[in-house]
Amino acid sequence: MPFHQAELGTLVKAHYGKALKKENRDDAGVFDVYGSSGQVGFHIESICDYPTLVVGRKGSVGDIVWAPKGGWVIDTAYFLEILNPGILDLRYLFYALKRANLANKTITTSIPGLNRDDFYETKISLPPLAEQKRIAAILDKADSLRRKNQQAIHLADQFLRAVFLDMFGDPAANPKVWEKYAVGELGRVITGSTPPGSKDGMFGDDIPFITPGDLDSNVKQISRWLSLDGAGYSRVCRSGSLMACCIGATIGKVAMANRKSAFNQQINVVEWFDLIDDIFGYYFFKMNPRFITENAIKTTLPILKKSLFEQIEMPVPPIDMQRAFAKKVNAVWSLVDKQTRSLDLPLFDVLSQKAFAGEL
Repeated sequence: MPFHQAELGTLVKAHYGKALKKENRDDAGVFDVYGSSGQVGFHIESICDYPTLVVGRKGSVGDIVWAPKGGWVIDTAYFLEILNPGILDLRYLFYALKRANLANKTITTSIPGLNRDDFYETKISLPPLAEQKRIAAILDKADSLRRKNQQAIHLADQFLRAVFLDMFGDPAANPKVWEKYAVGELGRVITGSTPPGSKDGMFGDDIPFITPGDLDSNVKQISRWLSLDGAGYSRVCRSGSLMACCIGATIGKVAMANRKSAFNQQINVVEWFDLIDDIFGYYFFKMNPRFITENAIKTTLPILKKSLFEQIEMPVPPIDMQRAFAKKVNAVWSLVDKQTRSLDLPLFDVLSQKAFAGEL
């Protein structure tokens, strides 16, 4: 059963933070200092002496930060005071505001921001207090599982980076002596494209269509799928290919395709030949994004054209050594996948959706 909806202005008071430049902070203090995106330091004074939520007003607009001991909130954010603790639980409010997507209320000016009146007019679900506490407790547990999963992935990545450096060294600081070849000699380089025509007519369930936003790690979960006819297959790469963003703010981000994939024009792909193992090729550029960024043309938007990408020289260790590294990577990835499945990564989002719809 759907819950009653209430405007935030009837539930909380949003206080403006107060300016506190970095040079004026005293890091010997015990009070946390918060900006719009989280804790940024310490100080000897505070402007809030109770548990609160910090809401990004400028910069990271709409971000919600838990501040269990209050502290000093700078002037890029609000901090919240519950008007009636008998009808609203702070931890519940934390999750409710995260679902409210306050970033959509950003006022686009020379300095984008979140207007307090717009914040007050935002509505959230307001079940009875006991139900709020029950929902918050469930979401806390689900969030804890999600954090453990993220920690496992981070630790695995740090371990594999250390293994890579131990086996292959740092090409800039501690290079191993191996013969170098141009990327264009080591693999087929393909620049992506966005197929013309109606998206409704192009999207189906065959081939994942990758954009730079998908290049955070190995491409495992894709939200959009693209069906291509035979003519489109010249812009599709095989599983195992290196995918690299070669233009704009995300230049240098890479991933490894885990299946046949299509990709847009901001991405260059390398289908490696026999001298390069797929996993080694991926990790080489993951560890050394400067090979992409430093060879890019510096314009309004930095860009690494296909011809320049093909000219990048990279050392080529013996293939047996590359495969030994790949074996270690696959073993770690297998453990991470098992961890992800056991923690059910989508669990938090599913529970959150059901909780605020009154279905939990």
